Amino acid sequence: MARHGVYPRDIVPPRSQYSDAGRFGRLFGELPPFAADTPDVRAALLDIGKPGGIMDAKDNLTKSPQELITNPALSAKNSDNPRITAGFTFLGQFIDHDITSDPTSSLERQADPEQIANFRTPSLGLDNVYGAGPGGSPHLYDLQGGKGSKFLLEPCGTPDKFDLPRNSQNVALIGDPRDDENLIISQLQVAFLKFHNAVVDYVKTKIKLTASDEIFSEAQRIVRWHYQWMIVHEFLRLTCGEDVVNDVLQNGRKFYKWRNEPYIPVEFSVAAYRFGHSQIRPSYRANFTGNAGQPFFAMIFTPTPSDPNDPDDLSGGCRAARRFVDWPTFFDFSDGNVKLNKKIDTTLSTALFRLPGSVVANPDPKSNPASLAQRNLLRHLTFSLPSGQRVAKAMQLPQLSKGDLADLKPHGLDDRTPLWFYILREAQVVANGETLGPVGGRIVAEIFLGLMEGDKGSYLSQDPEWQPFLPTVDSSKKGDDFAMVDLLRFAGVA
Repeated sequence: MARHGVYPRDIVPPRSQYSDAGRFGRLFGELPPFAADTPDVRAALLDIGKPGGIMDAKDNLTKSPQELITNPALSAKNSDNPRITAGFTFLGQFIDHDITSDPTSSLERQADPEQIANFRTPSLGLDNVYGAGPGGSPHLYDLQGGKGSKFLLEPCGTPDKFDLPRNSQNVALIGDPRDDENLIISQLQVAFLKFHNAVVDYVKTKIKLTASDEIFSEAQRIVRWHYQWMIVHEFLRLTCGEDVVNDVLQNGRKFYKWRNEPYIPVEFSVAAYRFGHSQIRPSYRANFTGNAGQPFFAMIFTPTPSDPNDPDDLSGGCRAARRFVDWPTFFDFSDGNVKLNKKIDTTLSTALFRLPGSVVANPDPKSNPASLAQRNLLRHLTFSLPSGQRVAKAMQLPQLSKGDLADLKPHGLDDRTPLWFYILREAQVVANGETLGPVGGRIVAEIFLGLMEGDKGSYLSQDPEWQPFLPTVDSSKKGDDFAMVDLLRFAGVA
């Protein structure tokens, strides 16, 4: 997950069709790296992020996935976040795949972010869903019944459950292959495909358009604008906090600027937006009745999944009758079934320290580790990222004390901390892990809102006073309460 950035390195998502995908860049280009790229520093980062190290939650993986969910003592460091439900981790991953893709940089070589191509358009336009549209990506669309305005979907074991369309080798036919890396994001992709298809029906019946190209264009705009609204008014407010989102909306951006067009800063893509890795649970209940009426509980990853056609973990890339998601586990439909996210802090679920071969091919303990924490930390050297303390000072925000980072003192990094670790610890210390802290929250909020303000097709650019009009779960609510549960309900998947 590439805030998240976990996907096979040999899978290169298609470059966006809407414009030059652009490159990465820096928010604080004047700041020096947090440390020189030396063998000693690399060894320190590998030690901090190693299996069983200070970032490992040390979940008891000898227990069943169901036991890990129902017995908090088996996963003691993965405490509940009362603000955010489990689905927002994967929604965050899905959004990341909409705006960034860096399949070319290395964990071993230093890189200038301005020379690295971003294989996604830096705008919240759902490139990972629409591809190049019916004309440029016809394999994604129903060219018969839908006449190109609807997406293809295929049954998943039963007529009322759906999977992504796949070729004969089970490769998903979608706009971004990373959206099939695990079952939850795969089913989230299905939800967005179905959301678009439902909006196509709305456009035909309510707006009365008849030409297929007009139907597609209007449906795409409605889908994008409702998605963007949900990001601003639900995802960002839950993640960054109400105050910072309101401040950026009302008073503007202070740090994220550009000359010609928006770009993706590495302080965001390599550090701040990888906060989601900290939210991942070791296991999830994917559905209630996935296998002969039995709930499907599974680990997010296992080092050696069982049956490749229906593995015992939540791997993507396959289809079976039980491999679908019941969304009331992940988003709050007020039915008592939802599970909470893990808090944002400097511990990651143990499963993420042993990524499977489908995610990290040919692992090497030093140059290509299977630990997600080690990979994230090594990227700070790849991109010469500044320390969290220097970024906080540049933003004129309070800095964490050395005491707040005492566990890094043996490595000499308690006063020059890798930005990703610093942002996780800031959330833990300042916000009790329930939201990002001042540095992380400000970076994430400014990038998202800046991308929308820099996109001439977004609702913030075209019509800032626009409000959603599709139905909400609670019919008494106004459109400005449109949230992820409303999107899922309108899509017909919940």
